[in-house]
Amino acid sequence: MSPLRLLLADDHRLFRQGLRHVCESAGGIEVVAEAENGAEAVRLAQQLQPDVALMDIQMPRLDGVEATRQITQTCPQTRVIVLTMFRDDRYVFEAVKAGAQGYLLKDTDEHDLIAAVRAVARGEALLDLGLAARLLDEFRRLSRAAERAEGLEDLTEGEMQVLQLVAQGDDNKTVAAKLHLSGRTVANRLSEIYRKLHVNSRTQAALLALRKGWASLEEGE
Repeated sequence: MSPLRLLLADDHRLFRQGLRHVCESAGGIEVVAEAENGAEAVRLAQQLQPDVALMDIQMPRLDGVEATRQITQTCPQTRVIVLTMFRDDRYVFEAVKAGAQGYLLKDTDEHDLIAAVRAVARGEALLDLGLAARLLDEFRRLSRAAERAEGLEDLTEGEMQVLQLVAQGDDNKTVAAKLHLSGRTVANRLSEIYRKLHVNSRTQAALLALRKGWASLEEGE
């Protein structure tokens, strides 16, 4: 099995070196590049197409929010985890809206860090209840025009089935197994879901589905 390919983006060299050591020591993870600012992170992501990018929020030249937005738009196979010093960092909220799959605190235990990187590489999202609640509040404040735009194109039955399982936290492999589909079919349906709902990530799609009542957090409800 090919190693998980990881991009590290942080403007502190010692912190990057520590991340590299932790990740590569775990086995099965290859750090393909390091970036010291957001602009460099975008360029390297576009050049190397890593599986996951660990993205510092506050960096020179281009902050982590805008770097995340550009990477998720131009490198859809690269999943972004934002890094922050504080749980209530306002930039984390904006980064998740920009397409990040989740966030980690910089004092996260190394075992939790590795587990998070691998989980996001599998397509899972990392959100705690506090941040999820804030995101739901933001969706509730959408304008009526945005609400109408979301309803212009209805999801097919197959796309709705995928969305409901994603909202429950299932990764693509689990969705494929439950619906007896190929992984490629699930990925294609997710791409259509993002386009029709005007979102950038599975996290945003899941939160929207929960807000509209199309899905619940509990299986079978």
